[in-house]
Amino acid sequence: MKFPVFDLHCDTALALLGEDLNQAGSLRANDGQVDLDRAGTLGGYAQCFACFTSPLMEAENHISPTVMFEREIATIQREIDRNKDRIALCYTPEEVKANQKKGLMSAILTIEGPAGFGFDPGLLESLFLAGFRISTLGWNEQNPLIGSHLTGGGLTDLGKAYVQNAQALGMLVDVSHCSDEGFWDIVKITGAPIIASHSNSRAVWNHSRNVTDDMFRAIRETGGVVGINEYAAFLGENATLDTVCDHILHFMELDPEGKHIALGGDLDGCSQLPQSFTGVDSYQSLAERLLERGLTEQNVMDIYWNNALGVMSTALRDNKID
Repeated sequence: MKFPVFDLHCDTALALLGEDLNQAGSLRANDGQVDLDRAGTLGGYAQCFACFTSPLMEAENHISPTVMFEREIATIQREIDRNKDRIALCYTPEEVKANQKKGLMSAILTIEGPAGFGFDPGLLESLFLAGFRISTLGWNEQNPLIGSHLTGGGLTDLGKAYVQNAQALGMLVDVSHCSDEGFWDIVKITGAPIIASHSNSRAVWNHSRNVTDDMFRAIRETGGVVGINEYAAFLGENATLDTVCDHILHFMELDPEGKHIALGGDLDGCSQLPQSFTGVDSYQSLAERLLERGLTEQNVMDIYWNNALGVMSTALRDNKID
């Protein structure tokens, strides 16, 4: 069986800009980890394309986060337009499902780090209308909203306003990259499902970017999901497909029906992938290994497709905007 893939996070927008951050790479076919030719081998494909910005890029890359944000948005919009015979921008889960029936792939815009618009909660409505459906509160820095898994530091008053504004719109709040303290601050105030779009199990591999069992349970209780990250550094030493399965199966112990686990490969943001996983087309091999490890086809279908669609549907259904 060929499974469809709904992936909650990739860094392809940034990757297509190249080393000088000013190139015009092709989404149809490239040397990275995500392209439409390889995704076309799957049983369907919906990809959340992150537009990544951080205050750190000004010093490291000599480019303002605002310019970077604009370039990444333009890159994804250009590539969707160039490949409209194969992929379309989606605003709702219903559009994703309709695209799959038509044989089209789906693109969803997401925010990884709000530095590109000055961490301003007041700008979220305009971004929502433009199609953004998920947002982290930062990356690896401490910023005006929250501390990161590297810096520590909790949710600020501005961060609370950001969470509340995003959730009122129907935009999912993504806790990947948050500090532990910030994570629990978000849990205290959340009024909607929260997700960790690209994080693994800290019990399986003790990395600060992964979620603890208690964090997973808290995400589960909100109705959210954790998206499995394919970056080898977050999986374990000498990671293989079985290592990825180990993280999923551990989460299944905490969520026996498998309704709160999804995919968030971090593809094109990974310098090293697990053995035998080379890019988006490798999701089929992972599915086959999960079946061999005892998951049912329904389990895999939920993790690969249904759970991400479901949490996005819930967020949009519960929004408070007329």
